[in-house]
Order: sequence, then structure tokens, then C-alpha cells
Amino acid sequence: MHVAKIRTVHGDKVYESYLIRSSYREDGKVKHRNVANITHLPLDVIEVIRRALRGETVVPVAEAFTIVESRHHGHIEAVLAAMKRLGVAELIASRPCRERDLVLAMIVARILSPDSKLANTRWWPTTTLPDDLGLGDTKVKELYYALDWLIERQDRIERKLAARHLEEGALTLYDLSSSYFEGVTCLLAAPGYSRDKKRGKLQVNYGLLTDADGRPIAITLFPGNTSDATTLTGQATWIREEFKIQSVVLVGDRGMIGNEQIGELREMKGLYWVTALKHIQIRKLVDAGAIDLRRFNRESYFETAAPGYPGERLVACHNPAVGHESAQTRGELLHSTSQELAKIAKMVASRRLLGKDEIGIRVGKVVNRFKVSKFFRFDIEDTQFRYRIDDSAVAREAELDGIYVIRTNVPVERLAAADCVRTYKRLSRVERAFRTMKTVDLHVRPIRHRLEDRVRAHFFLVMLAYYVEWHMRQAWKSLLFNDEAPSQNPDPVAAAERSRAAEIKADKQFLPDGTPVHSFHTLLQSLTTIARNTCVHPGASSSAPFQVATIPTEEQQRALRLIEGIGM
Repeated sequence: MHVAKIRTVHGDKVYESYLIRSSYREDGKVKHRNVANITHLPLDVIEVIRRALRGETVVPVAEAFTIVESRHHGHIEAVLAAMKRLGVAELIASRPCRERDLVLAMIVARILSPDSKLANTRWWPTTTLPDDLGLGDTKVKELYYALDWLIERQDRIERKLAARHLEEGALTLYDLSSSYFEGVTCLLAAPGYSRDKKRGKLQVNYGLLTDADGRPIAITLFPGNTSDATTLTGQATWIREEFKIQSVVLVGDRGMIGNEQIGELREMKGLYWVTALKHIQIRKLVDAGAIDLRRFNRESYFETAAPGYPGERLVACHNPAVGHESAQTRGELLHSTSQELAKIAKMVASRRLLGKDEIGIRVGKVVNRFKVSKFFRFDIEDTQFRYRIDDSAVAREAELDGIYVIRTNVPVERLAAADCVRTYKRLSRVERAFRTMKTVDLHVRPIRHRLEDRVRAHFFLVMLAYYVEWHMRQAWKSLLFNDEAPSQNPDPVAAAERSRAAEIKADKQFLPDGTPVHSFHTLLQSLTTIARNTCVHPGASSSAPFQVATIPTEEQQRALRLIEGIGM
């Protein structure tokens, strides 16, 4: 007897039935007799019947083998495969050693489960990471010592990264960010401008250097009270001396590359820059007639020059969408400020608030909160308070809504005006790196170290983790919500447009094959269901453990195959 699977087609539908049949010969021909219809049974029960009829011995799973340990493996396999493709181990140290393996493990942990070093040692045994890297039992102190070992090699590793991704005349992006401490004992910690809006917290500043695509090359830490602009010249010198690159284009925002820094950069032959002018500088150019605002009625950008910028090119741009947003924001701030000032005027009129100084202090708190004092005119006396919006000041400000000016010394034959605009916009890639490192994925905070070198090593480790994640995201673009082929807008000033394919992915949230579109983290999470199970035969007296891995789904196989396509 045997189990037969019968497929029947009725219109567009296909039906499957399962029959137990016995075979016999009659007049030299093989014929079948239906013994039972078992279609109603679950498929796993039907499979047991099939095997039993074939003569196989069927025993309960628990009697065949017992799973004594099950550890998550798929996400570990994906990250380690990416690191192997990128040669991260050789990047960190050419010779294998335990410190190198511990650093590799901490990079994996930072991507998959960013936490304290103690938490790392508790999480690792739940995965196959210790086995795959040959770590065995790991003590927390070993991780601290591995950080000390890593920071001694930072310069060497960054030189290797620069050799991979930078060349003479390369375009580099540079920006500065900050993260705050909970403690107060680190020598790098200092009060400063907090980008995290955390008043009263000491912080550390860090400058990130990337290639033109936003791939991290180097990270430098500074005391928390270091201004953005003061770090630039040192970075330029460092690129030339450490990376042996004499000609490079530095791209930085208007707060990073100012007149003083440009004056210093001019002394370095082969150094070029792309930055933007500050609002007050744009106003001076408009008032001097160097920028004719009427041209924006015909074109969104144009190149010009001005006496105060010798040897430089200026590209004036106007983005109507940004201009509308600026006007709307200003209107909301003026309305909110007027409402608060009206309350003060009412208090003065009712004699609940008197005295020129007292009234001035209250008014100052309001205008400092909304930062629109330049649009108001005040008349403050001991018993009287009047205010009005200066319409001429508002109109003068509105002239520059949506207008920005790119400033560069890169020759036009090397970088056309449109490319200057696109190049400056590349700074968003560094901002994306900061978001990923600070909050989205890698969580550089909380900073659980106080020794200066270990704080530096912690940030460097996070940068290396971002280097791996950057490449993994590129490899997985087709599975993520990322736009695989963003359309190139002929107008460089206009906002980037998502491709139709990306819009469809975002709308349907499923790929054409029916699998869901993922974020980076949900895709990693889906890989955790691939486990490596350690099993034994319960009845055998000297049963050696053996391992059985979960069979990856088609979606998981696809993700792992894409990782194998990563290139440096």
C-alpha cells in the first residue's frame, strides 16, 4: 500500500486529495484499489502514514532526538558575512588575535543589540557569535582591554579606510556633532552647545569624515566646548599628512567653513572647499547688487561673483518650497509672540505689572523664547507698554526666504554650478550617519565610560559598526523601504524625488513576490528565527551531540545571498 496524491482541476481552482491505495496485477497490468481517503487529515499526519507504508520506522520526535540547546544564528551569520566581505578583520589587524576577535564581536553587538559591555557578555551566549568567532567565555574586563588595544590602532585603521575609499582630488564630507554624558568625570566632557537640547549636561564633540557617498572614514573627538569651525583646519592638515592626499575637496556647512577657515585653507595648495554663506553675508550681497533677486523669476539658480570673494565662485539658489515653509514658520512665531505680548500689555494696563525694568524683563523672556525680536518695535515706560510688528523688517526678511548661496573655489571645469549645489546637498549623508550613530540604530549614548581613551575607543567602535551597516543597507536596498534608483532631478535646487518603484513599495508594503518590505532592523529580526540547535539521541549511552540548523525561508535565503554581493 502507498499514499497517492491526486490533483484535480475545476476551472481556475486546483484541488488536492490524498488516498491510501493498494496495488495489484490483473491480466498482466498494474491496478490500484482505493483503501481510504485521508485528505481530511493534517499534512504532517499524512506524511507519517506515507513513511510508515514505505517501511520506515516512525517514532516520536522526542525518542529520535532531543534539542538540548537552541541559539539564534541568522542575524549573526548576516553581519559576520558582511564583515568578511568587507575585510573588517584585516582592517583592524593583519594578524589574528583574541583582541581582534573581541573587537569584531563588539561591532556585531553594536549593530544587533547595542548595549553595555556587561550586557554584551550576557547576550552573546544566546547566539552563535561566541562559537563563530571562537571566543568561549568572555569577561567584561577583556572587552575593556580590547577597547584599549583598538584605540592604539585607530590611526592605522583610518589610513586603511582612506586608502580604500579616497584618492587624489577626492570629495570628502565633514561635519561635527555632540553627545552628552550622564557623569562629570571624563576629561573630554565640557559644557557647550548641545545639539541634543540637554541643558546642564557635559558633552563631547566629534567630527566625522566620510567619502562622497557618506561612507565613514575617520572620527575625531574634541572637548565639548570646541566650536565647529576651529576643528576644520586641523582636519585638512591631518588628511594631507596622515592619508597622504595633497588634493582634496572639503564639503562643510556654513558654520564649519567660514572666512577665517577659508583664509587658512588658502595657504594649503590643492585644498578646495564647498560651503554656503550665512544669512547676513547673503543680505550684504543683495544690498550691494551682487545678487539680483529678479533673476529667480526665470531660473532657480545662477552663478555670480563678488569683490569680497576673490578667486571664488558663488552659486545663488532659490527653493520656493523652502521659502514657503520659512514664511509659514515666521508667521506662526510672530502670531505666538504677539499673543504673549498682548498678555503683558493687559497686565500693565491693569496695573498688575509696573516698572520699566520689570516690564522689560518679561518682554525679554518672550522675544528670546521665540527669537523674532528684530520684527517688533517696543515702547516701554513705567506704567505703559506698547508694541507693534515692523512690517518693513518682515518684508525685508521675506525677500530672502528660500534663498541660499553656495561658496566654492573648485574650478568650473571640474564642478559646474549645478554640481556645486548637488555636492553641498551631500552633507545630508553625514547628517544621516549622525542620526544612525546617535539614535536610530547604533546608540552611541549612553556613554558608559569615563576614561578619555575608552570614550574615544567607544566612538571609534560605533563608527566601525556604521561602516558595516552602511554596506549592509546598500546590499539590502531591494528588500528595504529605501529608494533603489532615485530619479535625478534636472533642477539641482529642487527636492529629490522618490522613484515610482519606491512609492509603490511604500504604498503596498509588499514586494512583487509577496514578501513584506522591511526596515533594516525588522529584516535583521526576521533572520533571528534561523537557529542552530544542539541535539542528542536520548537512548544512546554514548551519544555525541550534533547540530541541526533551521532551514532558511526563501526570504531569508535572499537576504543572505545579497550580503554575499557586498563589495568594498
